[in-house]
Amino acid sequence: MKQETLNKIRAFVAENLNTDLHSLLLKKSPFPDVTMQEIVQQIKGTKVAEKKFPFLLKEGIVFPPNLNLEQASSEATGIYKTNLVKGKSLVDLTCGFGIDAYFLSQNFEEITLVEQNSELLEMVKNNWEILGKKAHFINEKLEDFLQHNSLKFEVIYLDPARRDGNKNKVFLLEYLSPNLIEVQDKLLDNSEKILIKLSPLIDISYLISVLKNIAEIHIVAVKNDVKELLVLMDSKISAESILIKCVNLETDEPDFSFYFHEIETAKSQFSEPKKYIYIPNNSVLKAGVFNLISEKFKLKKLHPNSHLYTSENFVENFCGRILEVKSIDSKELKKGEKFNIISKNHPLKPEEIKKKYKLIDGGENYLIFTQTMKGKVILKTK
Repeated sequence: MKQETLNKIRAFVAENLNTDLHSLLLKKSPFPDVTMQEIVQQIKGTKVAEKKFPFLLKEGIVFPPNLNLEQASSEATGIYKTNLVKGKSLVDLTCGFGIDAYFLSQNFEEITLVEQNSELLEMVKNNWEILGKKAHFINEKLEDFLQHNSLKFEVIYLDPARRDGNKNKVFLLEYLSPNLIEVQDKLLDNSEKILIKLSPLIDISYLISVLKNIAEIHIVAVKNDVKELLVLMDSKISAESILIKCVNLETDEPDFSFYFHEIETAKSQFSEPKKYIYIPNNSVLKAGVFNLISEKFKLKKLHPNSHLYTSENFVENFCGRILEVKSIDSKELKKGEKFNIISKNHPLKPEEIKKKYKLIDGGENYLIFTQTMKGKVILKTK
């Protein structure tokens, strides 16, 4: 395709970023060699990139179908992975759209990208050339590559497909593609370290029970939305002491790290609400370390199922929000007042609370509806 035509297509995409895509699909493509469906996909990809990976907003970048965009890591989580592994050689066995590989490549001299979808791999080749990145591109199924590969890599990275044959989401290891339980020995034979991206829905205890040589597990949230779970396997260690790290990117909250065995012995102490209430972020809640939070920060828990903590004196460096509160009676609530409403271990959901007490969502103050060991309470920020 001539450069002049490519420039016109790029201009058309830029001009139609805010156009209704359904109406656009009903129109005829102004370019004989490019369908309107292909043009719309580039518009969709550009809009996703604006929020998810803005480093790709460069002239000539080509975007893949929605499913590949959906599974691709964000720029924030891609950058985070650069803290976990480094060395001379890296192979990404499930290249996909290549976001993670792009950031990981900054820590390695030699990069090999394996991808079974030839069209997707061509897109990545095109984009990496524009970005000034070099790699060995291999169009092959992961299983076939592992079967005949004789090279050793310092690090293997993979992000297994989390869709079944009917395109339904799956997250248990045996239902992923590849089946991690079946290929883990082969992976450990080919590399000292393996970094795996998994769904945040997966249970950590289950993960530890079926995978070998786990060194670290990272629970990664972005602005309190848990996006992915990363497993770092190391062929030179046993799984006796597994480090788990909870992070909440794009916030000023500190990370929270612990060893898996600490969960078993941790115990909570309980109290009615004091001056401060502590709300762990969602990466910590995903870890299920409810008693350990109480023990590590010397905080009292309100109730075994509330997962809210309290103290009379301010405790710094907490991995979540800290609110100064007082207990109130429901009669003190006035119609039309503005509150951010939090409901934890309470029969009413925030929407039901707003409706019952005729409250408006928003403002600077918080209302917490929860339970203590003595019963239901309402807490209001001072």
